[in-house]
Amino acid sequence: MFPERIETDRLRLERLCHENADVFELYDCFADRHGDGLDEVFEYVPQTPYQTVMDAREQIANAEERWAEREGAEYVVRPRAGEGGAGELAGITGLTCQWERRTGQLGLILRKPFWGRGYSGERAAALMGLAFERLDLELVTAGHNDGNEKSKRAIETYIEAHGGQYDGVLRNWVPMGDAVADLHRYTVTRGQYYDAVGERSE
Repeated sequence: MFPERIETDRLRLERLCHENADVFELYDCFADRHGDGLDEVFEYVPQTPYQTVMDAREQIANAEERWAEREGAEYVVRPRAGEGGAGELAGITGLTCQWERRTGQLGLILRKPFWGRGYSGERAAALMGLAFERLDLELVTAGHNDGNEKSKRAIETYIEAHGGQYDGVLRNWVPMGDAVADLHRYTVTRGQYYDAVGERSE
């Protein structure tokens, strides 16, 4: 159902599984350490840095289970040749499928050295293509926690590029440890996507 690999102009998305992601590499990228920018990386996401290698192993196993159950596809993000850090594990992205709603939800966590390159929008375009062109979904959603200005700018850019819109704020939507954050939600419909893609191809 889901492709094992997706390639864009600058990125290679590979299925998050034990064959494609070394557990120690994943752990090294997102382990709880000082001075590597992880506080900023995890500030607005409902996940915490890994405390042990087992945390990374469990994330891979959970991704494999969701893939097998057709609940969604998660990928490791690697820059392609010619990019800074080519071949490195830059982050993890995914498309969660809510089949009863005909909806796909985008997600991304990206290491700080790879911020500011436009990778968020590039992988979002690829996953929207997967959602609409291969999985025949009717809606794709993206969102950011209140206060996350970097994600806001990135999401607004790729949502606008695909004809979508800002839907509003969902109060007390994302559990974040002892708190619950508000989520700003954006959507692109199937029709908006094809209108936008058609316009760019003409």
